[in-house]
Amino acid sequence: MIDTTQLIAENVGVSERQVTNTLKLLDDGATIPFISRYRKEQTGGLDEVKIETIKELAEKYGEMVKRKKTILATIEEQGALTPELEKRIIDSWVPHELEDIYMPYKPKRKTRAEVARMRGLEPLADLLMAQRERNLDAHLPQYINGEVKTVEEALQGARDIIAERINEDERARLQLRNRFSHNALIVSRVGRGKEKEGQNYRDYFDYSEPLKKCPGYRLLAIRRGESEGYLKVSIVPADELACIEGLSRLYVRTNDACGKQVQEAVVDAYRRLLRPAIEHEFATNSKLKADEEAIRIFTSNLRQLLLASPLGEKRVMGIDPGYRTGCKVVCLDSLGGLIGHCAVFPHPPKNARYEAVTTIQNLVRKHNIEAIAIGNGTAGRETEEMIRSLNLPGVEIYMVNEDGASVYSASRAARDEFPDFDVTVRGAISIGRRLIDPLAELVKIDPKSIGVGQYQHDVDPALLKQSLDLTVESCVNAVGVNVNTAGKHLLTYVSGLGPVLAQNIVDYRTKNGPFTSRKELLKVPRMGAKAYEQSAGFLRIPSGKNPLDNSAVHPESYSLVERMAKDIRCTVAQLIARPEQRQRIKLERYVSENVGMLTLNDIMAELEKPGRDPREPLKPFRFAQMHELEDLRPNMILPGIVTNITNFGCFVDVGVHEDGLVHVSQMSDKFVSDPTSVVKLNQQVTVRVLDVDLERRRLSLKIEA
Repeated sequence: MIDTTQLIAENVGVSERQVTNTLKLLDDGATIPFISRYRKEQTGGLDEVKIETIKELAEKYGEMVKRKKTILATIEEQGALTPELEKRIIDSWVPHELEDIYMPYKPKRKTRAEVARMRGLEPLADLLMAQRERNLDAHLPQYINGEVKTVEEALQGARDIIAERINEDERARLQLRNRFSHNALIVSRVGRGKEKEGQNYRDYFDYSEPLKKCPGYRLLAIRRGESEGYLKVSIVPADELACIEGLSRLYVRTNDACGKQVQEAVVDAYRRLLRPAIEHEFATNSKLKADEEAIRIFTSNLRQLLLASPLGEKRVMGIDPGYRTGCKVVCLDSLGGLIGHCAVFPHPPKNARYEAVTTIQNLVRKHNIEAIAIGNGTAGRETEEMIRSLNLPGVEIYMVNEDGASVYSASRAARDEFPDFDVTVRGAISIGRRLIDPLAELVKIDPKSIGVGQYQHDVDPALLKQSLDLTVESCVNAVGVNVNTAGKHLLTYVSGLGPVLAQNIVDYRTKNGPFTSRKELLKVPRMGAKAYEQSAGFLRIPSGKNPLDNSAVHPESYSLVERMAKDIRCTVAQLIARPEQRQRIKLERYVSENVGMLTLNDIMAELEKPGRDPREPLKPFRFAQMHELEDLRPNMILPGIVTNITNFGCFVDVGVHEDGLVHVSQMSDKFVSDPTSVVKLNQQVTVRVLDVDLERRRLSLKIEA
């Protein structure tokens, strides 16, 4: 039995006990949000990131253990498994190293070398490799037979066998791998006849750069050009001659006829077998590294977007601006329910501004609108200026990022929610709801359509989906969900639920009315004890009978809180409402085998602010009076909002339709290695205009201190 606990613990930097307990909880069906929030004693207070890392490493090493068992069984069947070889395989945890060890024993397809062996040429290969025979010609006739017709055929077969041996030699692979690690180049050339079509990739038509210095975003751009057929891409050593010479020093010991044959085999092994294999290995690994880097940036952006400041439960007007098709206007109640909609045409070509203004003013009065959300796409700035000119008393006005709204409006989720309305109305509803609660609305949209990443369509889709799903789940559970107002899509991401239970909760609520207690959740079809345990702490009931039902205190701890209240002779409600009562509690009295100070401190923090929303309050913002890129000049100082973050900088909306790029070198007066350490998504910043490129529609900015 191969135990990987110590290996995982060393990688994560935690104790073996923490790894063992975490893996047991995961095996028992606990989710990562549940473990990090409610099982701190067992894990030693590990956060979601470390728990996820432990899970990933356990899966990775688990696959390697399976692979090792297969390798050991295969070699043992061949009668070639020695104690030393077995130990090397068991001790190896580097995938390519493990495969290098296994390669000489791996069952082969019908290779050129295998064909040569079948023709009886292996003794000739041994003779050549020994490089001790001075009269090679005298030995060659004995290898001519019915299948081998000429001396050259015999020598070619022997060289094929030698080339395969070199390819399977760990020393050769290690040497070549080291050379690639130090000086491999990524090279791209334009495909024949693709110069005109591939203009987007013209920077890479004749491009070369050390692979180890090529940033992930550039590598993904090059690979995209390759996948679209515009570029030819390869990874090659900077000095191929040095690679061949290095291999020759391992195998060529003489300059006679045998040595020359071995030299030919070395060159063949390098060009036909070793170089393509190592190139593929480095191409795969560099792509994986670039994928992970892009996904890290994307998930960081997504987390910030999902946890963006909500307006809260206010009556909102949502406007999806447009010119020819008009502005789609919807009115929503404080929970996001549709209570009215229409279209107005204040902009060209109709220019019905008076009618539009009158309609909007009437709707604001009729529905007691408290805030207006305006999509930031086509005609967004013009619509914002029109609305602001009305000076509507008590009405806050916000520009809302509408990326993905059209995707949602045409989705099945939107059709299920609003079967009687077309895509234009659904899009405006999405914009309005994003202002009320960004998290609840954005979970309905494929994260790849939200517009906060780069190259998300170029990375490994399975890896991306896994990371995005974990991010959404983490955000939903960090905020908590009102079980009486949340839709199916939001409930789906609650720890322990999933789509079936989420739908069952909605159906139960529709049939029986709002939930009055967390215990009532157990009446939902298919809500078993495990699902209840995993989900209950993240579901909120604001008007529930038990005040703890609107907190992050888990039902398993209710009796503990009730005991605290009883010990100081007050009710749970009084314990929550009165700080002086909580100060009387001696937490050490409540430590037990299963409950430690980590959990007790969490409970006290929750009693202080039950059901608190971790998201920051929404701040008002207003763009400068600029509409088009042509309005900007170098050295202008403008307010802006960060709309996207990449590993080479960030993009800022200053209200002129094209977002400006703040290169990482222009984000601070100090060196910045990670843009996410300087800015956050949706952050309000002040920027200076550096350059306006009207031809390429590009804007360069600098963040002002």
